[in-house]
Amino acid sequence: MKTGPTAHEVAALAQVSQSAVSRAFTKGASVSPATREKIMAAAAALGYRPNAIASSLSTRRSYIIALVMRYLENQFYPQVIEKLSQQLQKAGYHVLIFISEADDADSVMDEILQYQVDGIVLASATLSAAMTGKCRSAGVPVVQINRRSDLDFCGLNAVSAVTSDNVAGAREIGQMLLARGHKRIAFIAGLEDASTSREREQGLMQALEGAGQALFAREVGHYNFERAAEATRRLFKARSSSRRPDALFVANDHTAFAAMDVLRQELGLRVPEDVSVVGFDDVPQAAWGAYRLSTMAQDVRAMVEQTVAVLLARIAQPSGMQAPHQAVVPCRWIERATVRPA
Repeated sequence: MKTGPTAHEVAALAQVSQSAVSRAFTKGASVSPATREKIMAAAAALGYRPNAIASSLSTRRSYIIALVMRYLENQFYPQVIEKLSQQLQKAGYHVLIFISEADDADSVMDEILQYQVDGIVLASATLSAAMTGKCRSAGVPVVQINRRSDLDFCGLNAVSAVTSDNVAGAREIGQMLLARGHKRIAFIAGLEDASTSREREQGLMQALEGAGQALFAREVGHYNFERAAEATRRLFKARSSSRRPDALFVANDHTAFAAMDVLRQELGLRVPEDVSVVGFDDVPQAAWGAYRLSTMAQDVRAMVEQTVAVLLARIAQPSGMQAPHQAVVPCRWIERATVRPA
């Protein structure tokens, strides 16, 4: 391994103690401005940089947060990665990304724990009960963002989670479509085992049932562009104008784009004159001129801020000492050009 100037040499040149050098390079540590200035000048003269690995061995803190993703196709998640990385870096942490091949992150969790990470954020992934217990035993806090596990639905609340109010947001979408005069409302679900898709379908059904109306049709797009396109073909291709949906709620924006491409480019239908289309997320592409998608916006910044706050609180006090925290962030309707006017 390469060797360079040591903290001892910096301390000697700056005429301070080695512990003062350590504090000067530790975020939030106490050191006077004058002492810090001397230390930084000595470090610059010697070309010294602190060794993060050596520091983690002495402090037993890696200052690394593992971020586990299942997929990145959905443009919502690059926003999460960007804002989460920025927030954690401000707090002195760095993000290490792992891609899980399955919805549960168990397959990569043993590897993650080998890195001695200080915490784990799950996005588009969940943990099994057994692996949740393993993380708890290891003293590694876990927070889910934009997803809740089946354990939470069973009332066990095993893992902290920060989500949007998917039910309320989807209920508002359903009520809006009904108020615009739609009678044949269809839904393209995401992944059947994803809390986001289930909650959004639940909210839509609440709106329909409240108006005494049934869901006209349903398909599953698996949060996948090609499979959502095929789901749209199944909903529309073999139906006459009086027997096809007049409104389509798609579980997220990414797959709503696929639906719009099929409707307009393959089937020659007009959006919204022939069929209204609504998404969920408000990814940047939803505002592009090619789509101008009306959608329910998730507040990514607020979700990330709450995720980081919950995670850091649990790092400061081991997760086994605190009950899991469940936070729900309000959504906001964004009207563009894919829903018929009121």
